[in-house]
Amino acid sequence: MGSEGDRTMDLRSKIKRVPEFKGVVFWDITPLLKDKKAFGQCIEELADHFRGHDVRAVASNEARGFIIGAAVAHELGVGFIPIRKKGKLPPKVRSLSYAKEYESDVIEIRDDGIEPGDRILLVDDLLATGGTIRANAELVETLGGEVVGMGFLVELDYLNPRKQLGDKYEIHSLIRLETTNEF
Repeated sequence: MGSEGDRTMDLRSKIKRVPEFKGVVFWDITPLLKDKKAFGQCIEELADHFRGHDVRAVASNEARGFIIGAAVAHELGVGFIPIRKKGKLPPKVRSLSYAKEYESDVIEIRDDGIEPGDRILLVDDLLATGGTIRANAELVETLGGEVVGMGFLVELDYLNPRKQLGDKYEIHSLIRLETTNEF
């Protein structure tokens, strides 16, 4: 996409804080996605971090994760595996129910999406509490895949997601926010 010297953009300036969206602080990545240079920089930086990890495929959860994950997969020259909400994929699927911050959810992946031993990179737009990405990892691992890392555009340090995930996975986030009042 670009050369190392082109990576000068302040990515934080492309994230917008929405203070009261559905009762929480919402971090809007839409301005970043709209800016082709910022978006390209994010994809390249995430891909570059995991280039030496022998990644076979990238898996991401819908919806914004698809945008980031598919682009990272393309940049790495590997396939993309969608992880969907219940009922969105044709059978045969593997399902997993998990708890989110305020509710539970069910995600699914095709049974033939991952072969035993496949090295899978999980990518999402935002790491908040870690519940969704942990569920993604469990799905990959139940099919025999190996999670080689997790990449994010934004990580909400103030929610302590790494504590929830432990040190089992390599986590790389481009932007780490320490408070809800970061900008």
